Amino acid sequence: MLTYDLEKRGELPRYDYLYRCIKGDILSGRLGPGERLPSKRALAAHLGTAVATVENAYAQLLAEGYLVSRQRAGYYVAQVESRAGGACPAEVGTCGAEAGLWGERRGGEAPPRPWLLDLRGSGGGIEGFPFSVWARLTRRVLSERGPALLRAVPHSGVPELREALARHLYELRGIRARPEQIVVGAGAEYLYNLLVQLLGRERGYGLEDPGYSRAWQVYALNGARCRSLPVDGQGVPPEAFEGTDLQVLHLSPNHQFPTGAVTPIPRRQAMLRWAGAGDRYLIEDDYDSEFRFSGRPIPPLQSIDQGGKVLYLNTFSRTLAPSLRIGYLVLPPALVGRYREKLGFYACTVPAIEQHTLALFLSEGYFESHLNRMRVFYRGRRDRVLEAVQDSPLAGRCRPLREEAGLHFLLELDTDVPDRELARRGEEAGLRLSFLTDYQRREGSAPAHTLVVHYPALAPEGLGRGLEALARLLD
Repeated sequence: MLTYDLEKRGELPRYDYLYRCIKGDILSGRLGPGERLPSKRALAAHLGTAVATVENAYAQLLAEGYLVSRQRAGYYVAQVESRAGGACPAEVGTCGAEAGLWGERRGGEAPPRPWLLDLRGSGGGIEGFPFSVWARLTRRVLSERGPALLRAVPHSGVPELREALARHLYELRGIRARPEQIVVGAGAEYLYNLLVQLLGRERGYGLEDPGYSRAWQVYALNGARCRSLPVDGQGVPPEAFEGTDLQVLHLSPNHQFPTGAVTPIPRRQAMLRWAGAGDRYLIEDDYDSEFRFSGRPIPPLQSIDQGGKVLYLNTFSRTLAPSLRIGYLVLPPALVGRYREKLGFYACTVPAIEQHTLALFLSEGYFESHLNRMRVFYRGRRDRVLEAVQDSPLAGRCRPLREEAGLHFLLELDTDVPDRELARRGEEAGLRLSFLTDYQRREGSAPAHTLVVHYPALAPEGLGRGLEALARLLD
């Protein structure tokens, strides 16, 4: 029977501490692949805690791929590579913690017409923006820094923001990075340009299919060779890149867009092993990862990278506002010198006043409070949209998928009407629809009849008529 002293958890929630301890035992090899774990009730009784504590810990381990569930047989340890001296994560300290919607990022601006139902949406990142706090901090920056704000900004961003980002990444995402590893830039597309110039245009780049098309466009316009990587229910399978001439993989393993897939730990380890076998790199696009509504946020790939092979990228487009145009890279230590030598001549593309304001917003705890509020808000919005779907004539003709994280979910439709025909019919009826097949590079790489529902801008009280109209289109 597994035995852990939950009283040593410090300020961690019980389920979080238990999750960390079990994960530590799996990574250290104390729990081997295929080993069966105690039932939730048995372990809860043994540890003297609630069944819900064990249930939540198991759920997080299952989501990250450390466990597999067998129907009516319980939970078993997945095929995970152990590491020498793997201490229980709870013992080594705690993590303590793009522009527009993904659909909009691909499709451009919304047409200037009212829609009865708009599933591509135009919200996310603007609801609940803390205007009063932001205005107060901006005034403070102006009064305290004055003329210094007019001077040239260091090419990687102001030191105060990079220091605040380093603390933020460690506390909320478990990423250990020094400020000099961080590069601030105006949004994801700008940073993609830096990445392809830094790593080299001559390399082969693998990108998820279906996926975010602008990454493909940026790399291709820079002269890079791009190849589609298939995506299944667990992200990109290793056989898609092993044995190929690819040298860079652009991935979103924590919440793949648009499928919502989470890459489990065995595949993450395979990706890191592949990258470590040569002059190869992984670009981790962590877009949308902050909004997970069950369990803890999935730890980023960069946090388990011990070989300096992961370049981490994120923005504040969804967590604050798209118009801020503030994104950032975390470079492996070995690439910092190369970046300065090759790209240090670029001017920073984010205004100094916004960088200093964001630095205060992060360092003084406003961002974490804002993020917690927005998680509650978006969870409620998602729940109301799902309830509206279940109460509509569409209920018997659809199945929601991947609604546990992110600001979109999938809706699998029971219909034989092709996606393009449904989209055409929908436009005539005032419905703006978005399908998984809209994001594929190769025909057949995405399943048909699956809507991508961007829900932040959907007003639940106005959904009824739109959902009724959608149901009529399915025959």
